[in-house]
Amino acid sequence: MSALPAVPVAPFAAARATFGALEAFLGSPEAGSMTHSELERTLEQRGRELLRQLLQAHLDVRGPGEAAGPVTGADGVARAQPRLHARGLETVFGEVQVERVGYGAAGVASLHPLDADLNLPPELYSLEVRRRVADEAAKSSFDEVVRLLGGTTGAQVGKRQVEELVGHAAQDFEAFYRERVEGRPPEATGPILVLTADGKGVVMRHADLREATRKEAARARPKMRHRRSRGEKRHAKRMATVAAVYTIAPYVRTPEAVLGCLAPQHGREPPARPRPECKRVWASLAEEPDAVLREAFREARRRDPDGQKRWVALVDGNETQLDILHRLFRQEGYRAWIVLDFLHVAERVWKASRDFHAEASPDLEPWVTVRLLNILRGRASHVAAGMRRSATRQGLAAEARAGVDGCANYLLKYAPYLRYDRYLAEGLPIGTGVIEGACRHLVKDRMDRTGARWSLAGAEAVLRLRALRSSGDFDAYWRFHEAQEYRRHHVAQYADGQVVPIRGRQRHLRRVK
Repeated sequence: MSALPAVPVAPFAAARATFGALEAFLGSPEAGSMTHSELERTLEQRGRELLRQLLQAHLDVRGPGEAAGPVTGADGVARAQPRLHARGLETVFGEVQVERVGYGAAGVASLHPLDADLNLPPELYSLEVRRRVADEAAKSSFDEVVRLLGGTTGAQVGKRQVEELVGHAAQDFEAFYRERVEGRPPEATGPILVLTADGKGVVMRHADLREATRKEAARARPKMRHRRSRGEKRHAKRMATVAAVYTIAPYVRTPEAVLGCLAPQHGREPPARPRPECKRVWASLAEEPDAVLREAFREARRRDPDGQKRWVALVDGNETQLDILHRLFRQEGYRAWIVLDFLHVAERVWKASRDFHAEASPDLEPWVTVRLLNILRGRASHVAAGMRRSATRQGLAAEARAGVDGCANYLLKYAPYLRYDRYLAEGLPIGTGVIEGACRHLVKDRMDRTGARWSLAGAEAVLRLRALRSSGDFDAYWRFHEAQEYRRHHVAQYADGQVVPIRGRQRHLRRVK
């Protein structure tokens, strides 16, 4: 090992010189003529270079990482030939060089114990750069991420690299939640456990559409050349399944109180209602609805392993979703409390009212109010029958009573999920506002950009990162992800999963479960 260079005599000399120059600048007439904002920008830029030099000096002092013992790879080949290798590392301060000993043998890749000691990724960009890319890409377009990183860090990352880093960053999403489900105790939270799901379309590249959608797109013949006429579909979207699980305290209300919250009076504050607790939201374009709802049940089971809470599924009437929920409730052995969103019902009643009254009629709102109150009192079937009788007595033609018949059919079809009198008495939620908000925030606000067409892999990665942020799990996930990176890129490369320690730093051995 005599060929290895010694630690520089004054590794921090360059940083001291930069600091001295910065100190001199701040006392100069040039700095004295600047505004505070100009000073801030100048200090940030020059300070970033100072930090880069300090990091470089530390890496030089740390040494090349000579192994404290024999180096054998996971392939069983002993690597007894040490050579000094250099690599770049793009950090938030700028690029630094890492010189480390590589232990090799004929026909096999070298192993670098210092890489494991530092938990270096195999590619150029540091884990902190990757964390910032992941965090920003969950909020903004890839172009905006490139611009933001270039303006606020010393890292230079191109758009293609941003897309690749986002995919890498999200790869441990399923493992993170799987480990949490298996390893964490249930939370001491409200007695009502809510599961809810919905769907939201995302415009995709043609190759990443589902097969049925691609076939519909191939068969479609637009009536106009440059735009679509009313009712024509683009057949360019793939449906994302959005799910949420949370707990909440009971909130007992009367039907009158519910309607009062739908149309609050000026100057009268509605009573405080319980807030959702420990809310987890996520979305997937790649998984089928069945798989997403199964994950929701796994998350719910973690929170209530002994079945002490009341499980409630909030739905919007999607028949596929209802079939899946009934099957999962049977498999889990839980009593199915499935509640249809009351606002969906109210919309149907409002539509029916326009078959009897003009839009500006003073009788319109009282007609709707009476029927909504009766539905909330558990009399949905009576309301449906009454609507039809009224339409018949008034002699409304089939077309003129379409709203009435549609609403009546809806109320009868979903009657098992409209027992609002019981739901309100038990303090159960009857609205899907949480999942509708998740659809907007998780999917629409980020994915529905003008002109955007997503690849399946890119969209799925962004949705995962966005879900982690929305659920308050991003920091915990990133710690987990860095640990997984260590296992993938270092532990897995050594015989028996035992990373060889650096000479003189055996205390840095990492214990891997």
